[in-house]
Amino acid sequence: MIFIAKWVKIIAMKILVTGGAGYIGSHLVDALMAQGHELYVVDNLSTGKIDNIRHHLGEERFHFVNDSILNETLMERIIEQVDFIYHLAAVVGVKYVVEDPLRAILTNVRGTETVLELAFKHWKKTVIASSSEIHGKSTEVPLSEDGDRILGPTSVARWSYSDAKAIDEYFALAYSKRGLPVVIVRYFNSYGPRLDPTGYGSVIAKFIGQALRGEPLTVYSDGKQTRCFTYIDDTVRGTILAATVREAEGQVFNIGSSRETPILELAQLIKNLVGSPSEIIHVPYEEAYGADFEETRRRVPDVSKAERVLGFKAEVPLEEGLRRTIDWFRKLS
Repeated sequence: MIFIAKWVKIIAMKILVTGGAGYIGSHLVDALMAQGHELYVVDNLSTGKIDNIRHHLGEERFHFVNDSILNETLMERIIEQVDFIYHLAAVVGVKYVVEDPLRAILTNVRGTETVLELAFKHWKKTVIASSSEIHGKSTEVPLSEDGDRILGPTSVARWSYSDAKAIDEYFALAYSKRGLPVVIVRYFNSYGPRLDPTGYGSVIAKFIGQALRGEPLTVYSDGKQTRCFTYIDDTVRGTILAATVREAEGQVFNIGSSRETPILELAQLIKNLVGSPSEIIHVPYEEAYGADFEETRRRVPDVSKAERVLGFKAEVPLEEGLRRTIDWFRKLS
């Protein structure tokens, strides 16, 4: 159950969630439906799954459109009738970005441009979902919302996602300066039920799948690179708080956990929780992503601003979140 502070007054609205059939988007939809809102979801199911929202199909307050956010006619028709927008639709996942950077750039930049242009035209408050990838390979720890970005050369496709999300943020902040109520949330390694069981976009999904199948858990490089993993309930709660706290407008917030976990330690933890006989093996990054691939060693969010302004702090311990996620994966098999 996702808990929202008692002082946040819930008023039923018509809300658009782009990417609402995706992993994070569908959990956000669940929370908003539980609050009594009327939901419009636009998702082309390129990475989202109809099964994630199937339990809402047929409900009077739920409207699903299987189409692209690049369809401006459709988007205007929906945006002009809703009260609020959560924009989560994007091409995500390092592997997909590296394999098809053009598709990622067009979807992530042009799609957000379309949403914000129409939000401005019809004056609808909007929350834009961004990413910890914004920070690139910055060595500043913890990573603050206004910290410097450090990226590799444009010849390395891996950084195009960071730039695309940065342009999204530039768009949002520019519209904010013109008065549009906009909030940006940067997600840090969200995980939980409904992660793609193939491992797409999530090291946790990859490790759980490998452990359940008894396959080797493949850790890239030495495994000492670290990330901060945020359970989906916390991700959604932070997103809704960003939308409902008026003081958040025109600002960027890191939504994540501050617990830093080495990837090798994560692999061992998942192996133990699953009770898997799998071995852990090390694979060079270039074997998976090519010789030009670059990775950042540490990615730890500064969550003080989110705690101060939103009253947000990640609450679900990693071990508990992993147990819930593993249980969900087991039910699939």
